[in-house]
Amino acid sequence: MTNRHGPDLPWGTSQRRDGVGHGDVTWWRGAVCYQVYLRSFADGNGDGVGDLAGLRRRLPYLSELGVDAVWVNPWYPSPMADGGYDVTDYRAIDPMFGSLAEARALMEEIHALGLRILIDLVPNHASSQHPWFSEALAGGPGCVGRDRFIFRPGLGPDGDLPPNNWRSVFGGSAWTRVVEPDGMPGEWYLHLFAPEQPDLNWDNAEVRREFESILRFWFDHGVDGIRIDVAHAMIKAPGLPDLGPADIELIGSAAHPGHPHWDREGVHEVFRDWRVVADSYAEPRVFVAEACARNPERLSRYARPGELHTAFNFDYLTTPWRAAHLRTAIDRSLTTMGAVGAPATWVLSNHDVVRHLTRYGRPQSDGPVHDLADHLLAGPFDLDLGTRRARAAALLTLALPGCTYLYQGEELGLWEVEDLPDEALQDPIWRRSGQTNRGRDGCRVPMPWSGDTPPFGFSPDHAGSAPWLPQPQEWKRLTVQVQQGDEQSMLELYRRALHIRRIHPALGIGSLDWDPAAGSGVLSFIRPPGFQCMVNFRPDALRLPDHDGVLLSSVPLVNECLPGDAAVWLTR
Repeated sequence: MTNRHGPDLPWGTSQRRDGVGHGDVTWWRGAVCYQVYLRSFADGNGDGVGDLAGLRRRLPYLSELGVDAVWVNPWYPSPMADGGYDVTDYRAIDPMFGSLAEARALMEEIHALGLRILIDLVPNHASSQHPWFSEALAGGPGCVGRDRFIFRPGLGPDGDLPPNNWRSVFGGSAWTRVVEPDGMPGEWYLHLFAPEQPDLNWDNAEVRREFESILRFWFDHGVDGIRIDVAHAMIKAPGLPDLGPADIELIGSAAHPGHPHWDREGVHEVFRDWRVVADSYAEPRVFVAEACARNPERLSRYARPGELHTAFNFDYLTTPWRAAHLRTAIDRSLTTMGAVGAPATWVLSNHDVVRHLTRYGRPQSDGPVHDLADHLLAGPFDLDLGTRRARAAALLTLALPGCTYLYQGEELGLWEVEDLPDEALQDPIWRRSGQTNRGRDGCRVPMPWSGDTPPFGFSPDHAGSAPWLPQPQEWKRLTVQVQQGDEQSMLELYRRALHIRRIHPALGIGSLDWDPAAGSGVLSFIRPPGFQCMVNFRPDALRLPDHDGVLLSSVPLVNECLPGDAAVWLTR
């Protein structure tokens, strides 16, 4: 008995694509989207920070890689207290990245290459330097401006205690007390993240109207889709009740039903309104949610008909390199998303988690982990093992039904930079944790493009500034220049896999049948018509099943056998 997920699609169906040309309103169902962390992708003006000019210069690289869309992390004006996720103006471009005119040119160039563009939207919180927040501070208690945020009187005789026990994801209390216009200590405001990121009040009608206007602004400028930051946090429980003991232990996730600020039912009303906006365009725009939910069933609610199109699959991302664990994550994702008519998304790395090459290069746990501190406790890092598993994971991920998100540099085999100097760290987690958690900077180190020494082509020759985060000297053997044309390199593995995925009718959208003959420690599935993926998690080599040919393997095959920690694509 095989287990099947998804509808059969005949060879040559119109839903397959040769690129994602405009007019294909279902392009997002099977697309491969490349995440650009703008500060670290390519520096066009030599100031050590990535920008739009650098991204525009590298667009041919992305087109040749074979992706379908580009997702750009926040590019808005920001004090950069949290890497741009503290926004002061949602309708402009930060000068360090360029201008709105350059953003328009970027969109035109992306579309000319047959690609799509998605951008980040940060609706849960703004910057403490946003004009609205300045107005709220100046107006004092009870002013109209304060109702756009979440201000409350403090507890205790003098109001010097926070309004409740909510905790910031970045450490410490989720409340900060303000100094009122008369110079006296006053109300407290909520920030589920850094104090520089005050939460917006989504019970306020003006906030809702403003963000629908922001959506239209960027859609009108040519943005094809939007990734919604912290989509699960926007609605808070009436009365702002205290967290229970279990919720305090699990600050970053919706651990229990009824959590007062994670994954509340009211967010779905917001997203139904947003979907109306997206569907009002001749070519409907699309949404992908960054939503943390307590299980895949809850996550799938964000992608129900009439709401968002897709939601990031963090269960898959945080699953250890174990066959049974990954099969469970794949099955649950396909089943729950399929039940609401949405595609699953597959993600191995992003700008918030330890790079998967490093995760896989350490002893594997039995549960989900992505925090650097947890991984450091797991044991020593084996670069060769991590690289081998990362190559196999790429083939596994790109063979699954649905859409895939790649994080810049994974196609080069970049690892987490764990030894950044303390003085270089900029993630607010480092400061808010009392310098006990090194945060996310290690996965944000700038890309190596060429040359033998830093900045490895990230900045122009003779640039005036060093990259904003230092690059390891060892990355000289991972540059694009070194890897391109090398048949054994990670880059060429990705290029070949993406090329095959684009032209093979079994890949992208479609169905999956698990191979009943696969033994323990093996993932093997068939995708009609004529495709099989096999991943060997065991230490010993595995004889290939009957097949018509080998499309691609993550390592060289030996006597028709697949070595351990390796993957292969077959025709049958």
